[in-house]
Parts: sequence; C-alpha cells; structure tokens
Amino acid sequence: MKKFNLIIAMTVVAMAAAGCGAKKEAQKVLVLYYSQTGNTKMVAEQIANKLGADIEAIEAVDPYDPDFQATIQRCMQEREMDVLPSIKPVLDDLSKYDIIFLGYPVWFGTYAPPVTSWLTGVDLTGKKVVPFCTFGSGGLESSVADLRKCQPNAEVLDGYGVRAARLESMPAEVDQFLKANGFLEGEYTMLDEFSEQHEVSAEEAAIFDTAVGDYPMIHAQAKTVSTRPLPDGNEYFFTAIDLPREDKPDMPPAGEIKVYVTEADGQAPVFTRVVR
Repeated sequence: MKKFNLIIAMTVVAMAAAGCGAKKEAQKVLVLYYSQTGNTKMVAEQIANKLGADIEAIEAVDPYDPDFQATIQRCMQEREMDVLPSIKPVLDDLSKYDIIFLGYPVWFGTYAPPVTSWLTGVDLTGKKVVPFCTFGSGGLESSVADLRKCQPNAEVLDGYGVRAARLESMPAEVDQFLKANGFLEGEYTMLDEFSEQHEVSAEEAAIFDTAVGDYPMIHAQAKTVSTRPLPDGNEYFFTAIDLPREDKPDMPPAGEIKVYVTEADGQAPVFTRVVR
C-alpha cells in the first residue's frame, strides 16, 4: 500500500513539473502613440505604467502647429493633396511584441495622419492591437473601423477613448478597461446591459440638453434613450436628431447621432462620446 501511495505521489509531482514546463511566457506589450497636445501621451503613459510595457512615440518630421485652426487647415490641405506627413523612424523590430496599444488623437473622424503614415509601412498580421484615443466629441468607433480595414490580419479590439475635457476621469477608466479586457489582474465593475430604448421623458431630455449644452459642435434633439446603473450614478445612451445650425446654415445636419452621457451622483451630467 505504501508503495502504491509512493507511485501516486511521484506521478503527481511529475505532472506538476510538466505543467510548470508548459507555462506560457508573458506576452510582450508595446504602447505606441502619437500626441500633439500631450493628451494622448497622458493616456499612453498611464497604460504603460499600469502594464510595465515598453513605450514609444510617433513623431512627425515637420511637427503640426500647436494652434488648433492651423492644424485643421494643414490637415485639410494634406487630405486634398492626398499626401501624408513624414515621420521619424519608429522601432523597426515589432516581432518581439505580441500586443500593441496604439494611441492617437481623432482628427476628421479617424486617427491623426502621422499614425496613418506609420500604418502604411507596417504589417501587423497576427498582432493584437488595442486602440486608444482622445477626442473632442467622438471618433473611437470610426477610427477602429478604419484600423481594421487598414490591418485586416491583425486582431483589433474595440479600444478605449476619452474626451479631452474628461481627462480627470481617465486613470480610473483605463484601470477598468485593462482589467475588464484581461490585461491587468484585479477586481472591476461589470456593467449591466443598457435597457431597451424608449422615448425620452421631459426629465431625460433635460439631462441630454445639460450634457451637450456647452459643446458648440453638437446641436441636436434627443428622441429615445436607454439607461444602465453605474457604481456612482447612471449612464444614458441617447439617440438624437442633429438639427440645422443657425450660425452655419451651409452645414447640413448629420442626421441621427448617438450620444453617451454619464450622471454621477450629485454632479451635472456630461457626455462621454458621440457616435455619428
């Protein structure tokens, strides 16, 4: 009997040793980003610090002007001429990285041109790509869709985005995002699904108007809404109709837009992103 027990014990030890030998190596992570004003850099550094990842910046050879209107004008000219800005050399050897967090500000509904320049020169086949972006009102979904078209053989996740006006919320949101997607261990809040859409009440319409009222690029009327609870308040998912703008009569309405709004306990509602 003792001999039999000894055999079992030796078998268990052997299996454990085999299991240890089969343990997968930790995946290597790179945080790569382009930042003009420093907002995207803040998000990139937060992610890199949380994950202990390598980090590198994409830089334009001819930097864009810090002035917003000057940047818009140059970007429009480049789009009309179908040219991309030259960028400084970026890490050549991507083969040692399994996961690439790719960060950018959203310009004209997609990633900024220096990121396009980088993407045209690389093949991310087999890589897991995690987009993250900063924006004035939105552009996460459209930029992710463009990224998937550009790199069809990469696994591109839905990503994380934050309004520049809400950067104070970014550290907690990044922590939640990394944990919810399995990049970081720890507890996180599993959010409920949104309820069914229903016509907005007067109170819900007032929440929408307050959330978007001070943002000049949104001129819309809420039609339907769905909700879900947050640990410290509620989140609203509005469907709204873009309205004509008196100050810009030559700008046609965008049609239906989707607007996400959070209302923390004791605080005024704010919109987190717009999907056009």
